[in-house]
Amino acid sequence: MRAGKACPHVNALLYPSFDKLELTPLPEPSPAPGEVIVQVAACGICGSELESFKHHSPRRPPPLVMGHEFCGTIVAAAPDVDRALLGRRVVVNAVVPCGRCVRCHRGDTHLCAERQVFGMHRPGAFAERVAVPTRVLLPWPDALPAAAACLAEPLANGVHVVNLTRHLDVRRALVIGAGPIGLMAQQALQALRGAQVMVADLSRGRLAVATRLGAVRTVCSRDQDLAAEIQAWTDGEGADLVVDAAGAAATKRLSLTCTRPGGGAVWLGLLGDRMEIETYQITLPERQVFGTYSAKLEELAEALELMRTGRVDVTSWIERAPLTEGVAVFRRMADPGEADLKAVLIGSP
Repeated sequence: MRAGKACPHVNALLYPSFDKLELTPLPEPSPAPGEVIVQVAACGICGSELESFKHHSPRRPPPLVMGHEFCGTIVAAAPDVDRALLGRRVVVNAVVPCGRCVRCHRGDTHLCAERQVFGMHRPGAFAERVAVPTRVLLPWPDALPAAAACLAEPLANGVHVVNLTRHLDVRRALVIGAGPIGLMAQQALQALRGAQVMVADLSRGRLAVATRLGAVRTVCSRDQDLAAEIQAWTDGEGADLVVDAAGAAATKRLSLTCTRPGGGAVWLGLLGDRMEIETYQITLPERQVFGTYSAKLEELAEALELMRTGRVDVTSWIERAPLTEGVAVFRRMADPGEADLKAVLIGSP
């Protein structure tokens, strides 16, 4: 009996079971109709992936290849895809909408009833190559390095916060949580709304980064009373907009306390789910509370333009490492030290 042809493989960071990670060869992905194969140039490690790994989240059950913040080069395509796309450098949206449901038709593609997310519902980009539908691709601007282009997705989350709250007069804003998504929201508010932004966090190291990125004031919640600080900064009124990028029950409640009457609180972080609140804090002062999830493709395009024109800095505060070091880097970021803020895994150009 003749041996069959060996199946080609790609290296990937696999989450095979709870508490385990391994760099392992997996079968080469094949493009379905309407899809291309992207050679991954860079993929950011998202806090949601770290939390899913640490807390055995049912939203990302193993076995799974995670990774949804990525860019790369198209190296193969399904027969029904234009061959002119081969060799194009692209940025990929994390969310794949169906394009058919009522939510997609009204323009809320990020809320699609049948949405798929890379590294959650379909194989992600902690791998050398990944299959991607053409409808979630954007051109990768020549001026941007891979480590910046892959972060269009988290920056687009900040852009989405801005677009969601365009109807509010936002002059002074508070961001709770100076992790990567909080820093993205901070910079989006500064660049797109011209807002003065105060940032609060438990880490003085992260607050130093927020200051360098333009925060006008910072509060170390470990030893300062944030509610008192925001009252002092706003003459007792509260912030026009508060973005909770931490997502704990305590920070969600605090976001209401720190929001002015008629202002808005945006709940962006996903650290905790259940909580108790005093609803009169919302009803009587007419505070608006927004949940926000991901971003639309056009908001990724806005994010790329902010980076291309230098209005937002996503690279001076990140760590870069090759995919081959992915296991060690991911585990360290899951239990970060003072200097561990955001990591990007670098693949092939």
